Amino acid sequence: MNARRPSGAAEPVPGGRYKWVALSNTTMGVLIATIDSSIVIISLPAIFRGIGLDPLAPGNIGYLLWMMLGYILVSAVLVVALGRLGDMFGRVRMYNVGFAIFSCASLALSLDPLKGGAGALWLIGFRVVQAVGGAMLTANSAAILTDAFPAEQRGMALGINQITALAGQFLGLLAGGLLAAIDWRAVFWVSVPIGVVGTFWSYRSLREIGSRKPGRIDWIGNLTFSAGAGALLAAITYGIQPYGGRSTGWTNPWVLGGLGVGVALLAAFCIAETRIAEPMFQLGLFRIRAFAAGNLASLLTSIARGGMQFMLIIWLQGIWLPLHGYDFERTPLWAGIFMLPLTVGFLIGGPTSGYLSDRFGARLFSTTGLLLVAAAFVGLLALPVDFPYPAFAALLLLSGLGQGMFSAPNTSAIMGSVPPEQRGAASGMRSTFQNSGTALSIGLFFSLMISGLAGSLPHALNSGLQAQGVPASTAAQVAGLPPVSTLFATFLGNNPISHLLGPSGVLHTLPAHNVQTLTGTRFFPQLVSGPFHQGLVTVFTVAAVMALVGAAASALRGRHDKAGSDRPTDSVKGRQPSRKAPSS
Repeated sequence: MNARRPSGAAEPVPGGRYKWVALSNTTMGVLIATIDSSIVIISLPAIFRGIGLDPLAPGNIGYLLWMMLGYILVSAVLVVALGRLGDMFGRVRMYNVGFAIFSCASLALSLDPLKGGAGALWLIGFRVVQAVGGAMLTANSAAILTDAFPAEQRGMALGINQITALAGQFLGLLAGGLLAAIDWRAVFWVSVPIGVVGTFWSYRSLREIGSRKPGRIDWIGNLTFSAGAGALLAAITYGIQPYGGRSTGWTNPWVLGGLGVGVALLAAFCIAETRIAEPMFQLGLFRIRAFAAGNLASLLTSIARGGMQFMLIIWLQGIWLPLHGYDFERTPLWAGIFMLPLTVGFLIGGPTSGYLSDRFGARLFSTTGLLLVAAAFVGLLALPVDFPYPAFAALLLLSGLGQGMFSAPNTSAIMGSVPPEQRGAASGMRSTFQNSGTALSIGLFFSLMISGLAGSLPHALNSGLQAQGVPASTAAQVAGLPPVSTLFATFLGNNPISHLLGPSGVLHTLPAHNVQTLTGTRFFPQLVSGPFHQGLVTVFTVAAVMALVGAAASALRGRHDKAGSDRPTDSVKGRQPSRKAPSS
């Protein structure tokens, strides 16, 4: 390991072969970390069947939410602290430990010996541990690459790394569907050999070549940020659960209390960070326009992308695939397959724009990318619920291209705008905004969709069920259930009508042709397509506006040096040396 250098010393010239070793290892690390952030979404039906738990039964929704969101919440809360620790103790060291933790947690997940609620708690607990390892990987990978690559190749390297991470979120959906069909434990097994190989490889091949900034751990900052962000994101998560006869839980005192406590702790964190000599969160970095604008655009894009991911899954699994003859139990796998154009767009747009932004600057590509994303949302708004797939695939491809064009140059611009000794903190802060956006999107867009369904779904369910001979009292009872139950039933690949009517036993009393109609693949999609489309219009309109605001922030990121000069900034205030910088 290299000796420590003073923070103002010049960086060593990145080596020839080492940079490719660093790229391949960190790309594998962020790929498996992001695949595991989404792989359980599609696998949830198989996982809950495997441990013998009905996640939609009263009192079990919490298990479902924490299985879905626990990994994302922990990653969002910890990446800043772990990035700062990487600056202090070595980015490669933190990255290596993260790979080891991730591998051990993956093994423990695959060996869950318990059933029911205890089995769910085992999985949730080790998903949290796995998220700690994953956060150590994602918090330090961009900083390791920024250290390893010269400025004229940095956009390409970060582009490959960043787009692989984004693609991993959607590849996880496909992998989850394929592996869950084999065995629910295979969803977790797959990470073990990759984690073991990656751990040994990183320990043997990666080395510290970047600037380190020794210092003391900011305990006040770590505690206030972790507790505040955790309380805020958890409250937003529970806000989508019904409460007191309402379709959502935003009037729940615990949710309101969590929001208040979270905001208060984050306010205390911001005040404390301005008075601590060695803060965890480098608030001064926000004086750098490229850093501040890039992270704002990243947050808005992450919220829009997260909302799109979940809404597309529900659209495909709950409506489009059943209308085209797919059994509900098969829809999780096929939803992942039919969303592949989005991943293809990522893989084309990201590395290409990363390479070109090294020559022509980040602003053009990142801004244009978000304009394409907004156009894709508008296009999705124009599609009917039972859309022609080629048009749908073309819009997904356009959205993937746009997100790829934005993400790679934006990441390169953020990381290239900060002093070398603060790259770990900057990488963690960037990851925090991205991961927090995903968590925020779930609370925001699920609430918008549930609120939209609450206005029209009960009447549609009531009249539709009675038309098929369901007694009025049973139909009214089912129609009065919170829309979140219906939404999650489709999300989990269950037959919604069988799930809703099953406890009442009414299906055993109806004529066979009525039962066949009710539990067929067309009744429920046709019943809810109208109310769902109303909610979809609201969700995608908000997402399109967020993409446009993100594009405006990206366009206003200011003038920077193009790649080719690896000079650190004069200070965290963002001043560049006096040589005139070309516009990007």
